[in-house]
Amino acid sequence: MFVSGPARSGNRQVKDGKGATNLTYRNEAAGARTIVPIRGCTLLAFLIHAARAFIFMASSKDSYDFHDQVGHLLRRAYQRHVAIFQEAIPDSDLTAAQFVALCAVKEKQACSLNDIVKATAIDQATIRGVVDRLKTRALIEVLPDPNDGRKLIVRATAAGLALIDRTVPFARQVTERTYGPLNPGERVALQYLLRKMMEADGDA
Repeated sequence: MFVSGPARSGNRQVKDGKGATNLTYRNEAAGARTIVPIRGCTLLAFLIHAARAFIFMASSKDSYDFHDQVGHLLRRAYQRHVAIFQEAIPDSDLTAAQFVALCAVKEKQACSLNDIVKATAIDQATIRGVVDRLKTRALIEVLPDPNDGRKLIVRATAAGLALIDRTVPFARQVTERTYGPLNPGERVALQYLLRKMMEADGDA
């Protein structure tokens, strides 16, 4: 992820010899750096332009327009993402929430419902239904915690792990289609801004 200020974990901005600014960030999976051109301007300049647009909208004397509100725009973007997911994933019974929960269980190997809630940001009431449906399909197993009989632990089954492996290539296509027309620099900037919003509440 790109971070502003001094370089961290290999993230920095570099000149390409033609005066254009590129954004360099570390791809942890590949163990290498990726250089992303941002149309000849720094991410800071991009943010300044965005801030000016926001100030202009905030100073408008027009009545409240929900179409321009960030919550409405985020909701529409998420609905678009979910629609793309349901269209692209071969398993028509697998929802986006179920897939991310299954991935979280795989990542943590053995975890509680609270662990899944924290990892996925899906609320308790919803996650119980998600877990029940995954359990019904034998994609996960729910067992008593050997250290505390009052608690339950969740683990992915072999079938669940196999489903993840089959689904990941399609999930990458979903991500690509969700980004849509955004260029590489805009994609990095979008991730940075969304993470910054989450970090404000300690949810990153």
